[in-house]
Amino acid sequence: MKKDTGAALLATFLAANASPAAAGDWHASLELGAAWQTRNDFRIPGDTGTLVALADLETGPVPAARATLTWDLTERQSIRLLAAPLRVETRFAPATPIVFQDLVFPPGQATDATYAFNSYRATWYWRFPPGERWTVRLGATVKVRDAEIGLAGTPGDSVKDDLGAVPLLYAYARYQATDRFAVELEADALAAPQGRAEDVSLKGVWRVSDRVDLDFGYRLLEGGADNDEVYTFAFFHYAVAGVRVRF
Repeated sequence: MKKDTGAALLATFLAANASPAAAGDWHASLELGAAWQTRNDFRIPGDTGTLVALADLETGPVPAARATLTWDLTERQSIRLLAAPLRVETRFAPATPIVFQDLVFPPGQATDATYAFNSYRATWYWRFPPGERWTVRLGATVKVRDAEIGLAGTPGDSVKDDLGAVPLLYAYARYQATDRFAVELEADALAAPQGRAEDVSLKGVWRVSDRVDLDFGYRLLEGGADNDEVYTFAFFHYAVAGVRVRF
């Protein structure tokens, strides 16, 4: 009887202190969806260029995708690598001249605008001990942005590109509603006088097997910068679905 009681207490202790992921585990996910722009304003140079509002010309949708690979370093720490490309192309005829870098695009002429914002991120985060239904993570992200804004038309082609790294804060919360269904909120975000960036998703997650989950939900991507060299702010809304695999 004492042996059975001891075994029961040990099992209870291990279950209460079990980690949702063991050290050395790998997770991969692929997300596909469609994105709509409700704001996409740019002016280059930032002080003397002409403001162009692409969202007033076309809202979308445009195809969107991202891939994520996560490695659980320890029972509490993980590393996440993410690639999220985004590209919008719009043809329009400006009503007034557009000053863009060293060119002036005349009114009434077909002009092609390109907006690309490709994001590559490395995140370290800490997984707090799970509760009965809640799971929380906090960490930090380094985002490498590979951005491009360009106009092409009668006077020629002009492109403004930008490659740089910015720090972000990472946060995640998950509520396990049933054994197979959970709701999760995830965010990379930070604001500073030079600009801001927010990438936030709200998803439902279905567990279809011990190794595979399916998810669906909403994502917002917002941010920009305002300085002498460039003025650009954009706001995208996504409808997304994805698959996740544990190795």
